Amino acid sequence: MEDRREFVKKVGLATGALGLLGSTTLLALNRQSYKINPIKIVGKVTDGRKGIAQVAVSDGETVVVTDKNGDFEFWSTGNQPFVFVSIPSGFKIKQQSNGSAIFFASINPNQNKNRILFQLDRLPVNDNSHSFLVLADPQIQDDYEVQQLLNTSAPDVIETIRHLDDPNTFGIGCGDLVFDRLDLLDDYDRAIRKIQIPFFQVIGNHDMDLDARSDEFSANTFNKKYGPTYYSFNRGQIHYVVLDDVFFTGEERGFIGYLTEMQLAWLEQDLANVPKGSTVVISAHIPIHNLVKNRMALIELLAPFKVHILSGHTHRNDNYVTSSYFEHCHGTVCGAWWSGPICGDGTPNGYGVYNVNGSGLDWYYKSVGKAKDHQFRYYQRGSLKEFPNSCVLNVWNYDPAWNIAWYENGERKTHIRKIRTVDPLSVELHLGKEIPERRGWVEPYANDHMFLFEPDDDVREITIEVEDRFGNVYVESVKVG
Repeated sequence: MEDRREFVKKVGLATGALGLLGSTTLLALNRQSYKINPIKIVGKVTDGRKGIAQVAVSDGETVVVTDKNGDFEFWSTGNQPFVFVSIPSGFKIKQQSNGSAIFFASINPNQNKNRILFQLDRLPVNDNSHSFLVLADPQIQDDYEVQQLLNTSAPDVIETIRHLDDPNTFGIGCGDLVFDRLDLLDDYDRAIRKIQIPFFQVIGNHDMDLDARSDEFSANTFNKKYGPTYYSFNRGQIHYVVLDDVFFTGEERGFIGYLTEMQLAWLEQDLANVPKGSTVVISAHIPIHNLVKNRMALIELLAPFKVHILSGHTHRNDNYVTSSYFEHCHGTVCGAWWSGPICGDGTPNGYGVYNVNGSGLDWYYKSVGKAKDHQFRYYQRGSLKEFPNSCVLNVWNYDPAWNIAWYENGERKTHIRKIRTVDPLSVELHLGKEIPERRGWVEPYANDHMFLFEPDDDVREITIEVEDRFGNVYVESVKVG
C-alpha cells in the first residue's frame, strides 16, 4: 500500500507499461473522462528462450527499460489505453491482420494489476542496412479514390519494393490515410496488406474523430485500428520516433500543429535511452519546420542527435535543411486530392524511398507510374508568362546540395536561377474555379523548387543535367522552342 500511496502523490509522473503482442483486446478506448485509477504493470520481454535486457517500454507517459532478465514492473495512471515497446534493432516487426505493425497491447483498466508477456522474434539477417517508404496523404474519400489507391498506387509501391530487394523494408503511412471517411480505413488497410510489408501509421488531421469533445479522444478510431499515436522503434543504428502533432481544437475540423506536454515529456524520456550523436528519424503528419507552434521545444530535445524529420500534409514537396535537422515534407500519394497526376506545386503523385546504411540515409522521390530517374520536369521558353524569355525547370526534390546545368552546342552552362513561382502544368490543370473537375477548389501552389534559365536564341536543342546530393545524375535532351 505504501508504494501505491507514493504513486498517487507522484501521479503527474506516472510510469509506462508493456504489452502482449498478438493479444490486442482494446478495452479502454471509449472513456470520456480522466480518472486516477493506478494500475500496476508487471511483465517480461523475451525472445522465446530468455529475457531481453534494456528494452524500452512505455504507456505514453513514462518510459522504463527491462532489467538484465528482461523483467519490468511499474505503475500506470489507468488513463493510458496502451503499453508499447520500442522494438529493438535485430528483431522482427510483426504485423496485425490489417498489415500495420503491432508493438503494443491494451491495458485492462478493470484490473489493478496487469501481467504482460511480450515476445520478440529475432531477424534472420542484420538490419544495419534497411529500407523504408513514406506514403503521405493517401486521403481516400470515395470508391473511385479507393480503386486508384489499390490499382494504381499500390502496384507501383510493390514494384519499388521488388527493385529494392531488401528483406528489412518497412513503410510509414505519414497521415491523412483517409479524407474524414473513417469507414474507409478498412480500404486503406486493403492497400497495406497488398503491399505486404509492415507499416507504421501516423495520425493526420483527416484521420480524427471529428465528434470528439477534446483532443484526448479524437484518436479513438485510429487507436482501435493502429494503436498509440506516438511511439518509437529501432532498426539497425537508427532510432525512429512517430509523433502526433495534430491537436484537435473541438471545432468542426478544427486543428493546429502542436505537440502536447505529455508527448514531449514522453519523448524526453525515450531519447534518454538513445546515445548522443545517434541518427534519429521523426515521423509526423504536419511539417514541424513551419506549422507546429511549439516546435522549438521539440528541436531542443533533438539537439544532441542527427535528425531527419518526415512529414506530409501540405500536398507539396519541400526540403527544409537547417543546422539542427533535415525535414522532408513529401508530395502526396493522392497528388491534388486524386484530381490528376500532380500535386498543386507540380510534384507528381508519389512517395519517398529511403535506404539506410549504418547511421546514414540516402533517398529519392518516386513518382507513381514513372521511372525512378524521373526527377524533374522541363518547360519550353515562355511557359511562364511573366518570364517570356526563360526556360523553366521544376526539380521537386531539390535541396541546396543539388547541382543543375545544361549543355548547348557541347558547352556546359550553370547560370540557373531558383525562384518562387508556380508550375506551368499545375496552372494548366488547376487554375480556375471549374478545374480540376473532381476538385474545383484546387489551385496552383507557388513553390521554392522552380528554376529559370536562358539558352542562346539560336539554340534549338539542349541537354539538361540534374545531380542530386548523392551524385546521382539525371539527364534529358529537350527542344528549346
